[in-house]
Amino acid sequence: MCKEITDPKRIVIKVGTTTLIYPNGNINLASIDELAFVLTDLQNQGKEVILVSSGAIGVGLNQLQLSQRPFSIPEQQAVAAVGQAELMDIYNQRFQVYSQQTAQILLTRDIVEYPESRNNVINTLEELLRMGIIPIINENDTVAVDELDHLTKFGDNDRLSTIVSELTRAELLIMLSDIDGFYSDNPLKNKQAKLHRRITKIDDELMKQAGGSNNQFGTGGMSSKLKAAKRVLDVNGSMVLANGKRPKIIFDILKGAEVGTLFKGESF
Repeated sequence: MCKEITDPKRIVIKVGTTTLIYPNGNINLASIDELAFVLTDLQNQGKEVILVSSGAIGVGLNQLQLSQRPFSIPEQQAVAAVGQAELMDIYNQRFQVYSQQTAQILLTRDIVEYPESRNNVINTLEELLRMGIIPIINENDTVAVDELDHLTKFGDNDRLSTIVSELTRAELLIMLSDIDGFYSDNPLKNKQAKLHRRITKIDDELMKQAGGSNNQFGTGGMSSKLKAAKRVLDVNGSMVLANGKRPKIIFDILKGAEVGTLFKGESF
């Protein structure tokens, strides 16, 4: 399956909240450390790596000792503000262990839709990659809103990761989630559910197989991942959806191991 991925130079890696936060709400430091190790090693190999990271609200809930996500937008934004600062502190600490420099970029939808600010984002990302620095990107949850004609939210980081891939012309998007790939049905409820190893087209039948998010700390689900994959396929890109419980799976993907689900058009 992944043997069709031929040594990508530029890679966007998206990690979901479930990779960073334990089910009990505590921060998964072992997973974050392993992620820092893997991405630094890829950088040392000469690859250009961009990390799109969820987790601000999940980490914020942990910092503020809250057991559940608040309902109001201002409360969620306050929690995200606390969590984003702590999340970047943790990333910086873990990447520094491997002598890898990182940089934070917070985006909103309007930034990438206006030509001038879009070009500024692209130029910043290109310069960071040229300098050997790993950009860590998240949505700016503290200001992002969905109001009438002032749309500033991407919706979720699955979509954001595809936009970043397009902006940087990345050759591969690796999306790490809490499931082994895209199944014909929810494998937790249906033992007969089959893992799709290769998907070349997103149609209504596949969309019906996607469910919602089952995690209180994150916002995405299979539906959002499928929509993200469709966007990737629409621009003739490549995406792998795999389980992020063990970030070293990224090495397996790039070595051609049969893991996860590959989204790639027939013409490639």
